Amino acid sequence: MTGANGEGDDLARAPWIPGPREPADDHADLSDPAAPLVLSHTVLKSLLGAWALSACSAAETRAVEDHLTACAPCADEALRLRDAVTLLHEDRDLDLDPLLRSRVLENCLGRRPARIPVPAWAAPYDAETARLDALLRDIGESEWHAPVRLKWYEDDHLVRRKSTVAGVIGHLLAVDGLVSGALGLDDPLGPDVPELSPTERTEAFWEALDRPPNRGRDQSHTLIRTVSFAGRGVSDLTVTYGDFALPLKDALLERAFECWVHADDIANAVAYPYDPPSGPHLHGMIDLAARLLPAAVAHRRRAGLAAPPRHLVAAGAPGRSLHLEVEGAGGGHWYIALDSPAALGSPDHTVAQVAMDGVEFCQLVAGHISPQEAAAGQDGDREAIQDVLSAAASLSRL
Repeated sequence: MTGANGEGDDLARAPWIPGPREPADDHADLSDPAAPLVLSHTVLKSLLGAWALSACSAAETRAVEDHLTACAPCADEALRLRDAVTLLHEDRDLDLDPLLRSRVLENCLGRRPARIPVPAWAAPYDAETARLDALLRDIGESEWHAPVRLKWYEDDHLVRRKSTVAGVIGHLLAVDGLVSGALGLDDPLGPDVPELSPTERTEAFWEALDRPPNRGRDQSHTLIRTVSFAGRGVSDLTVTYGDFALPLKDALLERAFECWVHADDIANAVAYPYDPPSGPHLHGMIDLAARLLPAAVAHRRRAGLAAPPRHLVAAGAPGRSLHLEVEGAGGGHWYIALDSPAALGSPDHTVAQVAMDGVEFCQLVAGHISPQEAAAGQDGDREAIQDVLSAAASLSRL
């Protein structure tokens, strides 16, 4: 879930830090009819129904929306009321744009940072970008240009490429742009960008870069804010990676994984201690990789890199499987279908077992270690084990 060839350029000639925000105006003229109302929580809560029906005055609307940025229970209630209002308009298509609510409440979150009720499926991305931001705040300006050696697994070989801390951040911003595009947000590569793979996007971003990318979390903040207020349908939006696609909820999990992997690359380059993700978040990342493995095995089989199928079964039927046992925080048990990505992995059809530590499995998926280096406990069909471990490493890219 990280690939391209050639040597990276020095991406940054001078450090760049965004300017400070303008201070808020704490001395509004209360005699001005356009000045914001000061209302109690009880009154503001009672106005939510009228606000959902667009029946509030302009001043009341501003007061309610200001309140929603700081009060998560009221924000949740506001979303539920907006859902109910849409059902009252029978002359409209009930299949509304899932991003409508984010546009309605954009004003609220744009005024000041707020405690956003982040969906559980977006929490790993929020956590990993926050940890990376903390790392970048701690390192010195000279370390912003420290050399970082990126690694991934390509054509059954480990590949390495030189970059810098700034270059790695540029890579993350460029690939995050795929998610931004799916949400209708600004792309860091600019408007009217043709469809490119993650590697092609990174190369284009590096070539066009004339200064280090923003060290802040503006892009990730915008992504989190948008999905948090977009409604239930947004998690199933499609994010296209060039030759494959993921639903948004899996795409943000993949972005969280890559953010952690590259933050660890940066930390190693500047001798900074960096821990793995929390157990629940790590479990989600491992689960995503396990779900991608049957398709990865099939892809390698079509390229002549994996053994042919032995017992094809109907789609959704249980078939020959490998039991993947991941130990430690975030671990669990997965059954990987071997002969077809449409088959169902099954404990009753297990022909091999692999046991690995969770962090080591993620290092394999990231292409930081080869299948031969993985210290896996192995039992059963050796060919199936080799196919699955190689497929796990093939998920990596630049």
